[in-house]
Amino acid sequence: MEFASSFGAHLIDGDGNDYLDAYNNVPGVGHAHKHIVDAVCRQMAAVNVDTRYPQEPLVAYAERLLATFPAELSKLSLPCTGSEANDLAIRVARFHTGGEGIIATRWAFHGRTREVASFSPMLGEGSALGPNVRLIAAPDPRLCDKERSLEEFMRDQVRSAIVDLERHGYRLAALIADSAFTSDGIFTHPVGFMQAMVDEVHAAGGLYIADEVQSGFAQFGDSMWGFSRHAVIPDIVTMGKAMGNGFPISGVVFRPEVSDEFGQKVSYFNTLGGRSISVAAASAVLDVFEQENVRERVASNGATLMAGLEALTRDSPYVAEIRGSGLYLGVEIVKNRRTLEPDPNRCESIIKNLRDRRVLISRTGRASNVLKVRPPVAFTAADVSRLLETFAIVAKQQL
Repeated sequence: MEFASSFGAHLIDGDGNDYLDAYNNVPGVGHAHKHIVDAVCRQMAAVNVDTRYPQEPLVAYAERLLATFPAELSKLSLPCTGSEANDLAIRVARFHTGGEGIIATRWAFHGRTREVASFSPMLGEGSALGPNVRLIAAPDPRLCDKERSLEEFMRDQVRSAIVDLERHGYRLAALIADSAFTSDGIFTHPVGFMQAMVDEVHAAGGLYIADEVQSGFAQFGDSMWGFSRHAVIPDIVTMGKAMGNGFPISGVVFRPEVSDEFGQKVSYFNTLGGRSISVAAASAVLDVFEQENVRERVASNGATLMAGLEALTRDSPYVAEIRGSGLYLGVEIVKNRRTLEPDPNRCESIIKNLRDRRVLISRTGRASNVLKVRPPVAFTAADVSRLLETFAIVAKQQL
């Protein structure tokens, strides 16, 4: 596929064929959104400096972004990529706690720098995990026995990981979790289990890092940030991807008591982080959120999409369940519902069949058997209808 133009959630190839982008949420408010394009072009024609020369638009953007967080999270740093954001978050966590131990979920992905890759098991066997890393299961309610709630199950896993780290000489630095547990297969419900995990982490002297790089910026519809759904306040939050609608900018938000000493004693600078053009793009993204009632649109269209997918797959022996919230959904494909044996081949075939019909999605999960439907928040009601109509044709053949 080679694309020549785009708009909203649509990619147009050189022959004029219209592909519905139901996967790439990086241009979150839409491909080639006019307000973003205009803001960037104006800034390119004016000045493009880095944070060595702080400009008023940078300060104004920081204030606007921080206003979307709880008051306890009031310090912002601007790296360039999500990987760099998570790299910085871990550096600060280690500095603040004096610990080295890291807890992540069993198939997590947090980035590709050497440091971050050491706690990103999704990268595969060829990418070594650190000896200071312990992995826990994703919050899948099906893993719980009848005697334990999901909250208790997740708390006990964190507790066991801390004990094992300490036994091997590692004091805990941080628990890091993608708020949608995307690479584990997308697990967004039930909500409320995170506080027990965070309490265990804090009791051991560690920090909770909420990785919002993939799932932040209102993907769930009910909140700007995924951690908010659990009524918990992280120590550090990382973000990127949709932050600049595809322009290179990422962010790390801190509790000041966590980051202040690091800022005073450690020199940190990012050449491309917080440059004028990227800040212009990121500011324009926030404009669109305000002007277009993005959260409300995501909640409404996401509910329609979820209901439609559930109706189309309700009687399928090959769909274990549909998970997610808003425009962030996963459809788990199995060989049969009784054994829940993953079926990555059928999953890949469905993706190809949809692509042949010019609808783009992807897959996730440890067995690569979960259809990942993660469109930009620009997705409209008409886009939802097209996706469901196309999915219905494919489901009739394969599900």
